[in-house]
Amino acid sequence: MLRIPPAHFRPDASYGGGYDAQSGRALRHHIASALASAHGLVLESDWPMVSLGVDCFLMTVTDERPLPALLDELAQDSRTAWAQPLHKFHSLAHNDPLFALQPAASAWHLAELHAVTTGRNVSVAQLDSGVEVSHPDLAGQISIVENFVDAHPYVAEMHGTAVAGIIAARADNGIGIAGVAPGARLMALRACWEVGTAADCNSFTLAKAFQFALDRGATVINMSVTGPEDKLLHMLLDAAVVRRVAVVGAVDPLTAGGGFPASHPGVIAVSADGANGVGDPAAAVTAPGHDVPTTLPVDRWGFVDGSSFAAAHVSGMVALLQQLAPSLGLEQTRALLRIAAGADSATGSAAQRIDACAAIARAARACSCKCDAAISDKITSQH
Repeated sequence: MLRIPPAHFRPDASYGGGYDAQSGRALRHHIASALASAHGLVLESDWPMVSLGVDCFLMTVTDERPLPALLDELAQDSRTAWAQPLHKFHSLAHNDPLFALQPAASAWHLAELHAVTTGRNVSVAQLDSGVEVSHPDLAGQISIVENFVDAHPYVAEMHGTAVAGIIAARADNGIGIAGVAPGARLMALRACWEVGTAADCNSFTLAKAFQFALDRGATVINMSVTGPEDKLLHMLLDAAVVRRVAVVGAVDPLTAGGGFPASHPGVIAVSADGANGVGDPAAAVTAPGHDVPTTLPVDRWGFVDGSSFAAAHVSGMVALLQQLAPSLGLEQTRALLRIAAGADSATGSAAQRIDACAAIARAARACSCKCDAAISDKITSQH
């Protein structure tokens, strides 16, 4: 990463609005090329991370030198902000067809919630594999489609299409399913590619997509992936918190602390209900993640299973809340998701089940479905 110098202005007649950003980027590209040449690297690609004040350059090693020593050499150069390895991330899901039911429809009383909020015009970005935008249950639901995987052309893929359907599939069109937030505007940002049944990503593809989501005004970002701690992504997540963007991450049930990015304090961590593993940080919530019907490529529907899809449910729920209360911050959103929730009785997990009716009732200040006495009394006292 190379630092982007702050804008400067000249208080004279020749002032034309600021320094030339393009020439600045060209200079940093020249510096990056010189660094690559000096250290025996090949410069592959770059992307401006303007929210962090850096340009990110991707370089590859052409020999067998130890990577930690090389990164240390780069970090010691006064021209660099920092250097890090390219980490790999992967999805947390697999197909498991069992029941022709949509769990959230009954558990979250979706039809009743949609009478109050559909997430109308809330901008949700999913950082995932490719989405089939022409799917009959997704047509018209996708506002932006971008591919950040330079080595692979954009294609419709299972994981991304399934996540998109859970978040924002069209409602009342007589086919398929209804998304948790059918009124939301979905950004399909392809930061991952599928190899077999898995979806893989890396630091660079995820960071490019994340910066794009911030630039385009997303207020919810879904990250149904997991991987190692990553400085670049940590800093982008911190930037999202500052901008009051809600980031939802899938918990890795096999990793202590839930894995990254779910473990980041600025992320709403989500486990699949009934999951039994060493993940589930205490701050996590649970959502439907087993036998979930959703959209699949080639105009199909099928069943999926995993915390990837539980996270998609919560991204949709956050969109429902944001329509009702657009100024919600991270902690307020977390508090609403945990209202009247209880520990997951199936596993005794510290992660808490979401009471969707209670959360929406608090945001709307009216009960759209069955509210318990405590919630009803609280709403009455607010009026």
